[in-house]
Amino acid sequence: MAKTKLLDRLKEKIRAKHYSIRTEKAYTYWVKYYVKFHNYKHPSQMAAPEVQEFLNHLAVNEHVAASTQNQALNAINFLYKEILEQPFGQLDNITWAKKPKRLPVVLSKEEARSLLNKMDGVYRLMAEILYGAGLRLMECLRLRIKDVDFQLKQIHVWDGKGAKDRLTVLPRLLIEPLKNQIAKVESLHCQDLRDGYGSVYLPFALSKKFPYAAKETAWQYLFPASQISVDPETGEKRRHHISEDLLQKRVRLAAFKAGIRKHVTCHTLRHSFATHLLENGYDIRTVQELPGHKDVRTTMIYTHVLNKGGMGVHSPLDQILPKNELSADHL
Repeated sequence: MAKTKLLDRLKEKIRAKHYSIRTEKAYTYWVKYYVKFHNYKHPSQMAAPEVQEFLNHLAVNEHVAASTQNQALNAINFLYKEILEQPFGQLDNITWAKKPKRLPVVLSKEEARSLLNKMDGVYRLMAEILYGAGLRLMECLRLRIKDVDFQLKQIHVWDGKGAKDRLTVLPRLLIEPLKNQIAKVESLHCQDLRDGYGSVYLPFALSKKFPYAAKETAWQYLFPASQISVDPETGEKRRHHISEDLLQKRVRLAAFKAGIRKHVTCHTLRHSFATHLLENGYDIRTVQELPGHKDVRTTMIYTHVLNKGGMGVHSPLDQILPKNELSADHL
């Protein structure tokens, strides 16, 4: 079986299971890497020893993160189980990459305010949703017009991490800005229809089940790209959502302008959302549900951030040396 045919089957199976395009690219990459590592030996002629050697190489020689090594294992396991239909067997001597224990970077409320005030336009609106509703970056970018419920003041997140749906809060301060954004999207969509476009990507098999939905206003992206582009899977010209890179750059630039000396990313706004909810007195289970944490232990990490000043401990130095007794060298 030719290598290209094997990859084609892999892609077809991934799409049949409705995995994301990101997963498709990642799994394809790791399968190609695995085959190349073993001098292009066909996977059907390999088993646990070769898989184990590859995973150990990633940990020992490539020094990949634990999540990266795990993704590679998932890709190879998918290949053997779903495509070759021959499980590779038991892995006994794996060198697992160590998962670092890190506390999330969190902004104070003042820092969050300062960062948002350094942004404007649609990028500020997206950043405010990340912070105000606790969305992940791609969850925000993939929002459709229909996902915003102004009556119930909630945002519906479809197919989030782990292929799970959830509801989260719609900040009241964003109601009017979002209505204005929707009006702009509707106008842009009407122009696209007049130009012979206006069809948006639909997830899973919805395009077949609802053939006209792709051109309906409700299904349009809430934050559409400025240009029409070609869908890499179908070759169809359509308007996708704004690129993730653009929002990431705007958030980092805003943090720099605000003088925030922390490693700030879009995910930092989500971390800050959860932390500030706990700070405001909301119970741990509520805070777990809104960001869509699978395990409450993930949410518990933010309680460590709340314990300001090293687990909430007051330094003995602050007790024995009042501020007026500090040496001149400190002033």
